[in-house]
Amino acid sequence: MDKNILNGKKHIHFIGIGGSGMYPLAQILHSQGYYLTGSDNNETETLEAVRKMGIPVFMGQRAENIEGADMIVHTAAIMADNPELIAAKASGVPVLERSELLGIVTSWYDNAICVSGTHGKTTTTSMITQILCTEKIDISAVIGGKLPCINGSGIAGKSDIMVCESCEFVDTFLKLYPDIAVILNVDADHLDYFGTLDNIITSFGKFAAKASKALIINGDDKNTLEAVKRAGNADEKDIVVFGYQESFDYYPVNIEKINGIQTKFTLMHKGEALADITLNVPGEHNIINAVAAAAAAHYVGASAESIQKGLYDFRGAKRRFEIIGKEKGITIADDYAHHPAELTVTLEAAMQMGYNKVWAVFQPFTYSRTSILLDDFAKALSIPDMAVLTDIMGSREKNTYDIYSSDLAEKIENCICFEQNKIESPERKQQNFEQVRDYICENASDGDLVITLGCGDVYKVAKMIYKKLKQEQNNGIG
Repeated sequence: MDKNILNGKKHIHFIGIGGSGMYPLAQILHSQGYYLTGSDNNETETLEAVRKMGIPVFMGQRAENIEGADMIVHTAAIMADNPELIAAKASGVPVLERSELLGIVTSWYDNAICVSGTHGKTTTTSMITQILCTEKIDISAVIGGKLPCINGSGIAGKSDIMVCESCEFVDTFLKLYPDIAVILNVDADHLDYFGTLDNIITSFGKFAAKASKALIINGDDKNTLEAVKRAGNADEKDIVVFGYQESFDYYPVNIEKINGIQTKFTLMHKGEALADITLNVPGEHNIINAVAAAAAAHYVGASAESIQKGLYDFRGAKRRFEIIGKEKGITIADDYAHHPAELTVTLEAAMQMGYNKVWAVFQPFTYSRTSILLDDFAKALSIPDMAVLTDIMGSREKNTYDIYSSDLAEKIENCICFEQNKIESPERKQQNFEQVRDYICENASDGDLVITLGCGDVYKVAKMIYKKLKQEQNNGIG
């Protein structure tokens, strides 16, 4: 992609401007003086924020919405038969997929911190953003989840620093221009695209090679180390290593876990104490996310004081062990975890938090991932006291694998899965969500934790459970 393709462009139209990945780009381009318009199909809080910037938004997508635009941007979710996309391609003006525009935008900054990894990207990107905002650096950020301290999934700043979550799916991150590339871990995922773990490692190696200044890498993750080796040009840039070993540049010592929720440790930098850290997000995985975030923020000038305060103030991004509420003594939470490794660390953390019983409500996402990682999912979902499965969300796939949630349920001892007609439809999904809601409300008890897990729309189930429990509480039921 030509990095200069925006030169001379004045009016840019966003198809699907309300998406969490489109909103930060709209913020940044708007701040640069571009005239923007957009369209979407559903009213959301994000669309309200877009309108507050003075950006016109069309509800519903029609060919005439693109009139006057000299560039069109669309999300990967926009289908080929979308009338605006058809009109855009026929118009002769440049048409960019969202990730292509994001790549161009990263090239505008002298210190683009691009955070990659199979797990922990959103949390670590959010932590870096929180630290740098605490430092009062006027940063730009593009995050995969909503961060309360910036009131959204992104922000447009005037400094030369950008923080960007960098997704490996279909090699999207190879379109970026990182100055500082953070690699948290490299694991087997998106095998429907990559095929093998070795191919994934190779892609991360290509990503590492693109960093112009520094690589900030997990020294405890062998696949990350192999990816850096495959980059071939690591000796041309700064290498900053984080992890648990005292030989690394950044590492934690004196780790103390308090009530399964709060964690304290001393952050070390090259053998010297840098800051005493208190984390208010659960899970051992967040220790290493915090160390990675501190390393990246410190590299671009954050003080020890801002690292300490920023990490203390961080309460998680949306859908990262987000507490929805508590009714009838039952705590309802939601989490984005959708890979066996993510489920494992999240559920192990939940089991250490002192609840009477932990209920894991999991929505498998894509037939390929469920089929390929079936045994790994079963192992992870055996950690909680009870697992409840929704139907698989096929998303972009057809069920050529002949795989169903019942196949996973058979491998988990304490698991509930409702019989399905094996046809994915909105009506079936709603029915299934109601089945899960009703079962949880009937069987969960005072002192229990119910956590919904998955990268699809299972968060709706958490809200449905909370609403029903609240109604029962108000009506004196149970």
